[in-house]
Amino acid sequence: MTTSHSGDTTGGGNLAFSLVIPCYNESAGLPELVRRCAYVAAEGGGEIVLVDNGSTDDSAAVLEGLLGPAGDTAGRDGVRWVRVPVNQGYGFGITSGLAAARADIVGWTHADLQTDPADVLRALPLFEGAGERVLVKGRRFGRPVADRVFTAGMSTFETALLRRPLRDINAQPTLFSRELLDRWGEPPTDFSLDLFALYSAQELGFEIRRFPVIFAPRKWGSSSWNTDWSAKRRFIRRTLDYSLQLRKSL
Repeated sequence: MTTSHSGDTTGGGNLAFSLVIPCYNESAGLPELVRRCAYVAAEGGGEIVLVDNGSTDDSAAVLEGLLGPAGDTAGRDGVRWVRVPVNQGYGFGITSGLAAARADIVGWTHADLQTDPADVLRALPLFEGAGERVLVKGRRFGRPVADRVFTAGMSTFETALLRRPLRDINAQPTLFSRELLDRWGEPPTDFSLDLFALYSAQELGFEIRRFPVIFAPRKWGSSSWNTDWSAKRRFIRRTLDYSLQLRKSL
């Protein structure tokens, strides 16, 4: 697989991957995140695009101090950042970062370090011998029992509703060839983006390859949705609404 974007005019070179990481009020953890991202970029020959996704804390100031101005294509040590002034959702932040990505293998992971950005280094070999149509995604281990039960229930529901094997939908990282990005139409702006990407890949005949990742406890901040069962109910409702929209397309 070619790993440089043929339309690249921003000096990206032969990048192995572009990994987008949306950051919402993660200022306390950003120094460690940037340090880990620099290691991943150097080891894997890729780039990391951090997105300040409309944070209301001092994330933007911290990122500027660590990486220079937002939108600077040079960045530092293979890491750069872009800014979304007003938060419009998890999915919107990711697609804003993907718009700045330069490699032919693109994708995302989370900023909270519950999944290590270095997981991408174990994901890249899974593209070998796979052709252009492949999506690589983590499979989480080490989560609390309640979260595993919740995920299993959602996976079973989505698999039955959409008639596709949709397991551990929100596991990270998510990586795929640019062909999927170029063909996937109008993605959702919220947490349904993970479902949309996995479903769209299968609809387009992409091979799905999974690998195990450790899901660690948060070191800083708090989840924007996984806080209690009330928050989970809201998440379920939003996901159900979007899933029914996808179901109509079958």
